[in-house]
Amino acid sequence: QVQLVESGGGLVQPGGSLRLSCTANGFRLNYYVIGWFRQAPGKGREAVSCVRLVVGATYYTDSVKGRFTASSDNGENAVTLQMNNLVPEDTGVYYCAAAAPSISTVQDMCRDTSDFYSWGPGTQVTVSS
Repeated sequence: QVQLVESGGGLVQPGGSLRLSCTANGFRLNYYVIGWFRQAPGKGREAVSCVRLVVGATYYTDSVKGRFTASSDNGENAVTLQMNNLVPEDTGVYYCAAAAPSISTVQDMCRDTSDFYSWGPGTQVTVSS
C-alpha cells in the first residue's frame, strides 16, 4: 500500500525558513507528480506546488514563487519543499500527495487535484511572531 508522510513543520517567525519533506513507502517519488497543498484555518485547500522532478517540471502558485523550492532527495526517496521568507499567510496544514504522470501539465494537475490518489496526513506550519 502506498503511503506518504510529511515532516518538517513547526513554528517559525516571519522571515524564517522551514524545510518540509515528503517521504514514501511503496514507490519512487521522483517519477511521479508530487503536489504540495495547504489548508489554513477556516479556508479551503490550496495548491502550493506541483512537480515532476525526473523531467524538471515545476509549478508554484504565485504567492510562493521565489520563496518556495521543491527538490528531490533520492537518497531518502523524498521530495522536499524549502520554504524561505515565510509570512503569516503561509500558516496552515501542509499535505503532500502523489499522482501518476499524465498528458496534463503539472500546473493543470495542481488545479484539478482529482488525479492525486495518495495523500499524507499533513504537517502543521505556523508563521507567527
